[in-house]
Amino acid sequence: MINQEQYMNIKELSQEGHSIKAISRITGHSRNTVRKVLRGQHTLRMKRVKRASKLDPFKDYIQQRYEQFGLSAVRLHQEVEKMGYTGSLATLRRFIKTLKTNLKYKQKITVRFETPPGEQAQVDWGYCGRFDTPFGKKISVYMFVMILSFSRMLFVKFCTSMKLEELIFCHQAAFEYFGGWTKSILYDNMKQVKISRVKWNKQFLDFANHYGFIPKTHQPYRPRTKGKVERSVEYVKGNFMTGRKFEGLDNLNSRVSHWLEGTANQRVHGTTGQQPYELYKQEDLIPLKSAPVYNFLDPVTRQVNWESMIHFQGSRYSVPPKFAGKAVKVSACGGQIIVEAADMIIAEHKQALKAGQCIVDKEHISELWKITQEQIKPPEGTRWQINFDQSVQQMPLNRFEEVLIQ
Repeated sequence: MINQEQYMNIKELSQEGHSIKAISRITGHSRNTVRKVLRGQHTLRMKRVKRASKLDPFKDYIQQRYEQFGLSAVRLHQEVEKMGYTGSLATLRRFIKTLKTNLKYKQKITVRFETPPGEQAQVDWGYCGRFDTPFGKKISVYMFVMILSFSRMLFVKFCTSMKLEELIFCHQAAFEYFGGWTKSILYDNMKQVKISRVKWNKQFLDFANHYGFIPKTHQPYRPRTKGKVERSVEYVKGNFMTGRKFEGLDNLNSRVSHWLEGTANQRVHGTTGQQPYELYKQEDLIPLKSAPVYNFLDPVTRQVNWESMIHFQGSRYSVPPKFAGKAVKVSACGGQIIVEAADMIIAEHKQALKAGQCIVDKEHISELWKITQEQIKPPEGTRWQINFDQSVQQMPLNRFEEVLIQ
């Protein structure tokens, strides 16, 4: 028998489109119980009169501490004992068990929502395995997938790297394919996009700002918020890749392009009930002509000369004089030259319009000038010594006379 709340949860999950198997897995009830509820054959358990528990005054505190830090029952028991709890550890353990069940339910349950046209796209990588090459070296293959959330229009590109440079090139290929981009794009917490929970990859942000879209990441431990693209990755693997043999990366990308045009974007989508290509006609994308092509350059290493300058792409740029003689990293981002040392930005300049230019920061030159003026003062007096302690030998005058007579 189940209670009213459990009964309603099963009904709601069914209305959201979950299968009996999925509802059973999420709620913890057997499939037979789920079937009986959905058929109206299950008898609800009468709600018992709830007796007061010694734990009641502390339940809110325990729930907050458990959900925030996952503390053990023993640790929580120690904390609430100091707050006046006199009940047993076993009672607290039973309460923690109900919290675990509810937490798992919250993590699994997903509220499906539909985004308006042109509002959002989702991006993810899929790993496709390692394969032998003619040179005896194995190579990894990855799948880049972007899906327009409204129409479910799909783009796929296969690569041998997931570096930031490749991620940007894949975005540009997707923008070209779709004829534009959405107002926002949703990602998981991949390092190419977000270095930590609070720190974004500044070069990826520069790329996003260049095209004018807002990058977003799903909530930690809630990857289901980007379920559209995750299901698409599995769809590509199952419908396009499984059971087929491909002759290299070019062949793989050529064939997936035909598959996208003839199958993926022409099928009737299971959720929308319409063809992605038809719904795509309603997408309100930011057009390609809205921004010029973004030029990405990998950071390169340069040696700072003793004039406190670096050479990059045929032009010279100044850096603080204290870095003279040291190696630094230089990159170009959206018309800006960024110079880094020890993971810190030490100089930023506007990119030279043509080769042969010298771009300097007034502060760098002023600092360099001060250093060059600080000459080492020589010691007072001459730099040699003559010792006159010994008496000087004098030649008698008659000796000069002898010389003159001769």
